[in-house]
Amino acid sequence: MNTNGTITTTIENKIATLTFSHPASNSFPSNQLQALTNEINALSHNDLVTTIVLKSEGEGAFCAGASFDELLQVNDMDTGKAFFSGFANVINAMRCCKKVIIGRIHGKAVGGGVGLASACDYVFATTNASIKLSEIAIGIGPFVIEPAVSRKIGKSAMAEMTLAPTEWKSAQWAFDHKLYAQLFDTTAAMDEALQVFANQMASYNPEALYEFKKVLWEGTENWDALLYERAAISGKLVLSDFTKNALNAFKK
Repeated sequence: MNTNGTITTTIENKIATLTFSHPASNSFPSNQLQALTNEINALSHNDLVTTIVLKSEGEGAFCAGASFDELLQVNDMDTGKAFFSGFANVINAMRCCKKVIIGRIHGKAVGGGVGLASACDYVFATTNASIKLSEIAIGIGPFVIEPAVSRKIGKSAMAEMTLAPTEWKSAQWAFDHKLYAQLFDTTAAMDEALQVFANQMASYNPEALYEFKKVLWEGTENWDALLYERAAISGKLVLSDFTKNALNAFKK
């Protein structure tokens, strides 16, 4: 088992399958966030790729968000901002990517994992893919991912999740609020439908897809600055005694 996590890509029939993994419920330390950002940027400029499928390994959680181990090591505002900027980098890379990104959400998504799902252009999910924004409970907040999540589900639903940080929202709830485009009872059924969909996408004019993606993301041009301003807020809050105590209690 790789204790540092992995980022792998396979390309077949113009479809790039981008897979991330980490032994801690597919959570993200900063090096893993940087590796994912770099890979998305590389695929954006790869002429052999028209479509990207973003997925994680295993049968458990899709993504548990930020690495609590690394959050506990943050001791100054610059380090804190740099860590949360990792999620800003990934979301901005997904937003600016020239390829349509299809999300494959097989299991639970927490915090930054919800942000990743929200930054995908089209999402397949199973009924196991419940979601939660737990940040307020540990003294911070989903500030960096909020623009991406609110863009998909709306401010009211975002507030409903954020202010009930211990409550799981079902995959059906996520589907009803347009975070998920298609929902399946089993992983096998999801993968079968996703493969058909991705093959269809790969047959379309990549220039038309890119132009449409730009339309989808209109109005987000300020995110190059906004997400890093949000990262600074989180970076400040993670230094609080409240957050340090909450993180240590959670680990125990």
